[in-house]
Amino acid sequence: MKRTAIIIFILFFVSKTQAQIGVPEIKNFSSIDYKGGTQNWDIGQDKNQIMYFANNEGLITYNGKYWNIYPLPNKTIVRSLKIAPDGKIYVGGQDEIGYFFPDQNGKLKYHSLKSLIPAKERLLQDIWDIVIIKNDIYFRTTSKILLLKNGVFSVYKSYTSWQFLGAVNNQIYAQDLGTGLLVLKKNTWETLASSKSFENDYITAILPFSNDSLLVTTKNNGMFLISKGKVSKLDAKDQSFFKNNKIYDAITVNNDLYAFATVSSGCVIVNKKGEIVQKFTSVEGLQKNNLRSVFQDHNHNIWLGLDDGIDFVAFNNAIKYIYPDKKKQTSSYATKILNNKLYVGTSNGLFYSDLDFKNKDLSYSNHSFTEIPNIQGQIWNLNIINNKLLVSNEEKAYDLTGSKIEALYQSPGTWIFKKLSNFSLSKKIVAGTYNGLLLMNYLDGNFIDKREIPDINESLRFIVYDETTNAIWASHPYRGIYRFKLNDNKTDVLEKQLFNTGNGLPSSLGNYVAEVKNRIVIATIKGIYEFNEDSERFEQSKTFAPIFGDMQIQYLNEDQYGNIWFVSNKHVGVVDFSRKERNRGFSIIYFPELTSKVLAGFENIYPYDKQNIFIGANKGLIHINYLSYLKNIKPLNVVLTQVKIIGEKDSIVFGGYFLTNNKISKKQDTNQKNLFANQYNSLHLEYSSTFYEQQDNIEFSYMLSGFDNNWSVWSAKSEKDYTNLPPGKYVFKIKARNNLGNESAAVTYKFYIDPAWYQTWWFKLFCLILVCAFIFFLIQRQKKKHLKEQEYIRKAYQLELEHNEKEIVKLRNEKLEADVNHKSKELATATMHLMQRGKLISKIKEELLPIVKTEDIEDSPEEFKKILTLIRDAERTDSDWEHFSVHFDHVHSNFLSKLKERVPALSANDLKLCAYLKMNLSSKEIAQLMSVSNKAVEVSRYRLRKKLEVSSDTNLFDYLIEITTH
Repeated sequence: MKRTAIIIFILFFVSKTQAQIGVPEIKNFSSIDYKGGTQNWDIGQDKNQIMYFANNEGLITYNGKYWNIYPLPNKTIVRSLKIAPDGKIYVGGQDEIGYFFPDQNGKLKYHSLKSLIPAKERLLQDIWDIVIIKNDIYFRTTSKILLLKNGVFSVYKSYTSWQFLGAVNNQIYAQDLGTGLLVLKKNTWETLASSKSFENDYITAILPFSNDSLLVTTKNNGMFLISKGKVSKLDAKDQSFFKNNKIYDAITVNNDLYAFATVSSGCVIVNKKGEIVQKFTSVEGLQKNNLRSVFQDHNHNIWLGLDDGIDFVAFNNAIKYIYPDKKKQTSSYATKILNNKLYVGTSNGLFYSDLDFKNKDLSYSNHSFTEIPNIQGQIWNLNIINNKLLVSNEEKAYDLTGSKIEALYQSPGTWIFKKLSNFSLSKKIVAGTYNGLLLMNYLDGNFIDKREIPDINESLRFIVYDETTNAIWASHPYRGIYRFKLNDNKTDVLEKQLFNTGNGLPSSLGNYVAEVKNRIVIATIKGIYEFNEDSERFEQSKTFAPIFGDMQIQYLNEDQYGNIWFVSNKHVGVVDFSRKERNRGFSIIYFPELTSKVLAGFENIYPYDKQNIFIGANKGLIHINYLSYLKNIKPLNVVLTQVKIIGEKDSIVFGGYFLTNNKISKKQDTNQKNLFANQYNSLHLEYSSTFYEQQDNIEFSYMLSGFDNNWSVWSAKSEKDYTNLPPGKYVFKIKARNNLGNESAAVTYKFYIDPAWYQTWWFKLFCLILVCAFIFFLIQRQKKKHLKEQEYIRKAYQLELEHNEKEIVKLRNEKLEADVNHKSKELATATMHLMQRGKLISKIKEELLPIVKTEDIEDSPEEFKKILTLIRDAERTDSDWEHFSVHFDHVHSNFLSKLKERVPALSANDLKLCAYLKMNLSSKEIAQLMSVSNKAVEVSRYRLRKKLEVSSDTNLFDYLIEITTH
């Protein structure tokens, strides 16, 4: 019973606790999203704005797009983490202590410090807290506090049990359960307050409160103040809430606010008075109310470590969500502010909340919503006419004045009310209903004389009054645009006319009438159209075409500053004429974080002022502080989170951290050279922006210098693949921008693709040499071939020449032979002639010898004497021999000359004998030729042998042949 009573009390108290009506956007990340354990014990953020979470399964990182988990070597829980100025991420787990730091490839690696602890102190329990002051790192377990300084650990033992460790203004504080709150001074723990001062409770946080005061949160007993060494309970009206809701962790939000993580009531924002000004629970959108850690990032947004999951609260965002009915979170269709009250018409009733105008941003109003009774069902619209709030309901229409509610009429289904005058006080109004139009008069503070316009049975949700032509324009969802001309008294319709595609509209569907810039315009599926009174046709607006073009628009509304708010295909935007862009006098700003959150088909935007824009949403009501939204120009960053080789296992070549001089840097070290082998020429690159509150607004543009010629078009895609890159030097550049046009500086990553072995200079040189050698070989081969051809030609020529020479020689030989033959014939003829002459002379001599013998020669007649003389002369003459010898030498290769040269002693008769012997003549034939006897020839032969020194055994013919041929 006691426990039930406490629960009832807590629920009652929570329901009565006032908080800001505007709730920042809350993003939920479950363990399925980050692929880790359930509980998240501590949170941190580095200089590159990457988030870190101490999780049950290791260290988890988040960069806005991608989650990564790094387990400890012993696979235990990471209880605490703290990031040092040099970028080292110190973590404490179960029986493990160390830090994560990127290697040369930018991948986080764990470095254990356990070996540095004195051997007898190495047995560790859970490391619950880590505190870093300058270069000193403190680690807390329940039994000891370890101090790492200059690479050496020292140990502070507890008196009973260390339960807390923290730091404020570079001063270390710790709680020993038996002693109390201690402060470390000159390496000695001094007691600041006893345990009884905090009602024997556990301290969960110590935070700065004022110049000389500290705020202490305890687990079970709420908040305390320490001022000048004295401890006192904080006097706060919400103190009892914290006594019944355990505070597990706490941080400072700003000079006046704190954020507490509770065990059962989510996260609460508390001011220095101890008052709850904001709550974030499962009702507002948290996954769970059981929190383990709370952290504020560099952009003043809040991260919550849950007992199961991680939640992000865009605490510093200009967009907030208002839930008039937190339990149901119904859709909001209409919003109006009247008499310091915010009225919200929902799908199930009308709600209001008082507003605190002390803060110009009305979402900070600390008042709960109240449902207005007696107005049930769907609220379609709220209109302020004559300082009265007219409520358009699916069943009735109401007049709400202060707390007085009055039904205007019973006709079911009213869409909208409009004044039939431009004056602040209108005596006549018109209502668009499910069944046409209703005209009403205003008299003595009341709307009276309700009168239906006959012959109009159309559902008219959008109506505008044109005072210039005294006509009511109304749009029908699928018929087109109606024009109703009124009489002068505005009591009846004189003319009804329907306009559609035959009158210039691009379609009979999707037409919405509105009044903008004092013009009656139609938002169509192809831009903004206006009615031309002269041609009685609709034409595309020359005024708004330069702004909207052919954009399909479902809703238009002009604020008091002349800006035009619109909805196009579930995208919310504003045409801001105070922010002029180049070459045009306006800028269009979209709100990507609201895409698809508005009520499609029932869009409603209520621009109360620049700090309070209310937009109907599927769940609750969206509030935009437009002025803050525009001023929220924080430095936009982009981070390159990963580079890996496509198709390779464990192929991460860059893990997301740049190192310069062994310190984490925001840009790549210029001396770092990332050289990839040619087979690793396909890369996958991932990038993101750590602008966490505007992740839906971020777009990226990239360029790969050395490959791309220009920057890519802006896109929300956060990864890029390059395949089959040729060898060379590359620089990947990535930059980010948001919807306000803020652009980050580019982050670059330089790398090289090594050429393949067949693309290297030495291979090319080798190929060049090979080609040159081949060419040289070809040249030599051609030369050889040419030489062979020349040789062949030469040989052919030589052969031809030789053939010709042979032919010439042959001819010459033939001629010589012919000459020899001729000479031989002449020689033979001469020889025969000599022989015949010799025979003839011999015969004449033989015939005359008898006469000579019978007669005395002296007595012979003179003629006979002459004959004898002639015979003797014929026998002695040498002229025939001379002629013969010449012919003989020609025929026998100068036989006689050679023989005479060889044997100079030979006489003319010897030479004759040799010639005759050379002719192989017999002795008888020789005797006849020489006109001697045979015996004389033999004697001559004998003498010749002696001169030639030839023995009788040697054939003279053979000998003569031999000696004349050598």
